[in-house]
Amino acid sequence: MAPLDPSDHTIAELGPALKDIEDVTALEAILNAEQDGENRKGAVTLIESRIEKFSADESDETGPIDPGDCSVAELGNALQDLDTESELNAVLDAERAGEERDSAIRLIENRIDSVAGSDADEHETTTEQSPAEKHPELDHPTADKRHVRALDDGTYRDMWVYCETQAGQLIDVSKEMLGKARELMDAYNDEHNADEQVVAVVIGDSVADLAEATIGYGADVALYYEDDRLERFRHKPYTELFAEMARTDAAFRAYDEPRYTLFPATNNGRDLSAQVQAELDSGLASDCSGLYIEETIISNPVKTGQPGENKTFKRVLHMKRPDFSGFEYSTILCLDNPARAFHPQGASVIPGSFEAPALDTERTGTVIEHETELDEDWLRVDVIEHERLDSGVDLTSNEVVVALGRGIGDNPTRGMELGIELADAFADADVGVSRGIVTGSYDFEGHVEEYTQEERQIGETGQVVAPELYIAAGISGAIQHKVGMDESETIVAINTDPDARIRDFSDYFIEGDLFEVLPQLISALNAGELDLKARADGGDTDGDSNE
Repeated sequence: MAPLDPSDHTIAELGPALKDIEDVTALEAILNAEQDGENRKGAVTLIESRIEKFSADESDETGPIDPGDCSVAELGNALQDLDTESELNAVLDAERAGEERDSAIRLIENRIDSVAGSDADEHETTTEQSPAEKHPELDHPTADKRHVRALDDGTYRDMWVYCETQAGQLIDVSKEMLGKARELMDAYNDEHNADEQVVAVVIGDSVADLAEATIGYGADVALYYEDDRLERFRHKPYTELFAEMARTDAAFRAYDEPRYTLFPATNNGRDLSAQVQAELDSGLASDCSGLYIEETIISNPVKTGQPGENKTFKRVLHMKRPDFSGFEYSTILCLDNPARAFHPQGASVIPGSFEAPALDTERTGTVIEHETELDEDWLRVDVIEHERLDSGVDLTSNEVVVALGRGIGDNPTRGMELGIELADAFADADVGVSRGIVTGSYDFEGHVEEYTQEERQIGETGQVVAPELYIAAGISGAIQHKVGMDESETIVAINTDPDARIRDFSDYFIEGDLFEVLPQLISALNAGELDLKARADGGDTDGDSNE
């Protein structure tokens, strides 16, 4: 019998449900259940890929690779574990004696070349021409259709933080980034016996006082530029000013460009970060929620310059971001190539990812006004009229947030009604939703529709909240949602799936149908008899409330 019934899960929920199942026999039983039931193409592919993964693991443990048992894709993965020419030649001989697939033979031969290197490469060095040498007739030469002005033998120092402002104040994520930058550079300086700094960049109208404030949040140096024409964000002048500051000589610095740059992953910050990093001829990791600096070893010949060699890159900013599945993190690195450097290493940071430091009014630093003239060409596009929208829904100030997810799917309108009723039972509460509600094709009746809009979305691309109590009903717990609420004081999750990812980071987990559980919570609240631990223990076999 299959350990779970795939028909109980949407395709999006099925991936997390399978994450702890590694037994091939059990996975095959689930596959048979899906094929005998709904037979959804996406679900079948998902289960088959997991079977393939663990089947490959089992075959790896049994001995030498038999290429006849592998698809070309599986063979490519298996070859990565072979590091000697003799093993690889044995696989090559087996392929030629068997199916003799051209693509498989090329794959094995390429791996042999990668391990051994060719005789010609051992004694031959090549000098790569710069874009200017390749294309002397062009004003802005390109390499591979990219505009490249990377520095030769450039020097890089410091971590620069773009501090966004709004309504005459530093926004919260600016303070969060300054605190994280301070933490990173303090550790960096201790490890490398260095004295590199945190540099805050503030651009706008009447921002001198805000630049001064960044010192109290962790900056060593604050660079600012103010002009009344920059009261609103304008991407061309903001980009040009930041890039100019980053490249212009100043009394506090003796280097060519920043080593690292951080930007907020807000609408304006995403716009600016991409353009600044392109102007500085480097890369960008967007929407990050984790940062750390350490060395890393890379074998990719694009980065090492020689197949079969490893290279250690030092002082690398590791930038973690949720991947597209929503349940795992990817770590992005911005590494130099043999022919050019990629600096600054840049990231945009999801608001709420780090704790904002308290303002230290005793802290001292250097505040510098950047002096330049705005090029009128930068100001060709202007906003001549705008309307201020209603402030929208701010969930960040509520003591309690009730969040609804895909679990309302059986009766979307009733599910939202229950969430609203539960929020109304508290003195200071409001309703939020997961991205699945915003982007899904649910049919809501008019009286609840306003509660399902994007302005109430919680997560990576929505609001980041940290209430005293967060009630998540019918939410699986994807990373994109987790980063928007995992700083909540107490998290209560309600889900029919005992293995839902949200269980791992909730304080109380109630295994049950939200359509049954929420009415009980509402009644208990109205009667003043709510006991979350008792209700969570009702679905708990271990006796621990955070199961």
